[in-house]
Amino acid sequence: MSKAQPSSDRIPMNLRTEALEQLLVERGLVDPQVMDTFIKTYEKDVGPLNGAQVVAKAWTDPEFKQRLLDDGTGAIAELGFKGPQGEHLVVVENSAEVHNVVVCTLCSCYPWPLLGLPPAWYKDPAYRSRVVREPRTVLAEMGLELPTDTEITVWDSSSEVRFFVLPQRPPGTEELSEAELAALVTRDAMVGVAQVSA
Repeated sequence: MSKAQPSSDRIPMNLRTEALEQLLVERGLVDPQVMDTFIKTYEKDVGPLNGAQVVAKAWTDPEFKQRLLDDGTGAIAELGFKGPQGEHLVVVENSAEVHNVVVCTLCSCYPWPLLGLPPAWYKDPAYRSRVVREPRTVLAEMGLELPTDTEITVWDSSSEVRFFVLPQRPPGTEELSEAELAALVTRDAMVGVAQVSA
């Protein structure tokens, strides 16, 4: 009698990933150098740091900030951030009166050139459906308690347009440089599920 094969849930994910990668390379379906380039791009060159640089520039340069709010795609391209998933970007600004939060109710449309790959919670069906219906509750569950008189606007990203939140600059940061400000900005603040703190 032959032994039963172990189920895939008992094989560690990293071993399954390595086996799949090896199979794709052996069959000539994937070039490992191309894969390494993509991985490096999204780990090092693309990611929340890009978005944080945009935010810090907007906080320190009023003319850039106005261009950013008028034409997000164009202003962001001035800093060299463009490409797939970043063709049409709309920037919405948080204030004491209005807090913006971004979702993609259909799938996981996300501004990759600015924020890198979307986090798992952004793709989760619960987030995608609930943040539209009960944004204040979802934000509170994620650790962001907003005053009851703050209006919350939910923006639904799509393949045609992706939204990017310009968070409020925290008080007490007037003397910080652009680089120091960028270091404060988190991915979650640029999606609208968090605020920037000094």
